[in-house]
Amino acid sequence: MKPKKAIETLAITTKVVLPNDTNTLGNLFGGQLLAWMDVIASVSAHRHCRRVVVTASVNNVSFKEPILQSSILTLESKVSRAFSSSMEVFVDVFVEDPVNGKKRKCNEAIYTFVAVDQNGGPIQVPEIIPETNEEKERYEGALRRKQLSLILAGKMKPSDATELKALFF
Repeated sequence: MKPKKAIETLAITTKVVLPNDTNTLGNLFGGQLLAWMDVIASVSAHRHCRRVVVTASVNNVSFKEPILQSSILTLESKVSRAFSSSMEVFVDVFVEDPVNGKKRKCNEAIYTFVAVDQNGGPIQVPEIIPETNEEKERYEGALRRKQLSLILAGKMKPSDATELKALFF
């Protein structure tokens, strides 16, 4: 299976926060943002393996600031690392200043997707090739994040988490 560059998985979408997307304070519902992030992340995962993908977990979400009604959001996602059948996908969310058009990062999330065959069983995915400094940093941290997630899910013993142990010993 031929490895793919991380940039080949880039997916970008733009959303306007409408009244039905907000809570009683006029801020975007967190659940709505999670849904938008899940969709864009699945596009990146699909672009990487060109197979059906399913969301395995949402490993991290940072709601750094409220997003107001009528805000223009840009969501960017990219596969940060591929394992045997799973892929870690980073989603960065930017809000656009309505006057000058400058974007500032307001949220981020890390999703894990698994590629599946026609029977829903996991299938192998290609390796990812990180090129930029950010891609390399995210790639390097992905194994530690995966091990931590497996430990928290009870699927790995802490003593087996070689990457995590290397941070402390």
